[in-house]
Amino acid sequence: MKILYYDCFSGISGDMNLGALIDLGIDKNHLINELSKLNIDGYKISVEKTVKNGISGTKVDVILNHHHHDEHSHHHHEHHHRNLKDIENIINSSDLDSNIKHISLSIFKKVAEAEAKVHNKSIEEVHFHEVGAVDSIVDIVGAAICFAHLKVDKVISSTVEAGSGFVKCAHGLLPVPAPATVEILKNIPLKSNIPFEATTPTGAAIIAYLTDEFRDNKNFKINKIGYGIGNKDNKDIPNVLRVFLAEELDQKTDRPNEEFLQGEAEVLECNIDDMNPEMYEYIMELLFKEGALDVYLTPIIMKKGRPGIKLSVVYSKEQEKEIEKIILTETTTLGFRKYKVQRNMLRREFNKIQTKYGEFTIKNSYYGEKRVKYKAEYDECKKAALENNVSINEIYKEINQKI
Repeated sequence: MKILYYDCFSGISGDMNLGALIDLGIDKNHLINELSKLNIDGYKISVEKTVKNGISGTKVDVILNHHHHDEHSHHHHEHHHRNLKDIENIINSSDLDSNIKHISLSIFKKVAEAEAKVHNKSIEEVHFHEVGAVDSIVDIVGAAICFAHLKVDKVISSTVEAGSGFVKCAHGLLPVPAPATVEILKNIPLKSNIPFEATTPTGAAIIAYLTDEFRDNKNFKINKIGYGIGNKDNKDIPNVLRVFLAEELDQKTDRPNEEFLQGEAEVLECNIDDMNPEMYEYIMELLFKEGALDVYLTPIIMKKGRPGIKLSVVYSKEQEKEIEKIILTETTTLGFRKYKVQRNMLRREFNKIQTKYGEFTIKNSYYGEKRVKYKAEYDECKKAALENNVSINEIYKEINQKI
């Protein structure tokens, strides 16, 4: 299985994505020729090899005529504001392949929905500060062109570095990640270790639409590597997007006697009887954002008959330091215990289906080569039920008919 893996250790923006995919092997002339089918002007594309923190990669800049191109995000340009209908007209009237048109419009729609939610407007009323700009149109349609050209079977992403701090935009200072970025990245594992805007709304929409699965382990054979150079400077973590063109290991070939996946994980536990119960949801959210595989609470009776909670965290070894920090600084416990466990799991794959209520992500589980379980993502079903004013059971019924 041919996969594209996004290693978002320093976030993702539209220009970093184009740089990484060109560095991976996409012909820049193919990209430029395809983009010319949009019939929009007022820009040129600069592609150059450069080095960031000792890492050689490709930097892409969309240079606007009569405008200075600084940080490639949604708040540094004078923009010609467009709504979703304007962008649909630009793309649909072009000579681009129908699949590229579909991918582009789907990514734009994710940004439109997020902006509408943040500004409390309908999707038709939103005038985009980011996606209405020529540079962001190029970024999103360019991403679709590159993705279609790669012809991969699956896209996987690491936990996404969102960044932290504040960013200046047309509305004033906004927290990082920006409200639209957070909205787009709901239900996606995030971290915030970098003191600037690491992931922009355009980057968020690209990764949210294309990705089938989020995981940090790289259990695949890497065939090609690409680096997309960003605009920020950080002495500790290079502002670089890394992508792999890889081959998923065939579990049946590699383990002929196994019908499921096996691996190891770490478990950390602590007993708590003196913490406000409202805090558990907050702590669980922190742990999941840090990459915990599972977090769960067990009611227990402690010494002297005191009721308490056993907090259990399942995680990979590479997340151990941050998991321990959260437990010791965010809970009332004075210590913890930990041990290694064997994990046996059904192989899982994700795919997307189209219904009259929109697109839904389906998690499929396999015992050997046989699919034994499947499940639609609850948050997507809930959102569709509320938006379409129908029962969530109707959403599930429609999905089941399409699977």
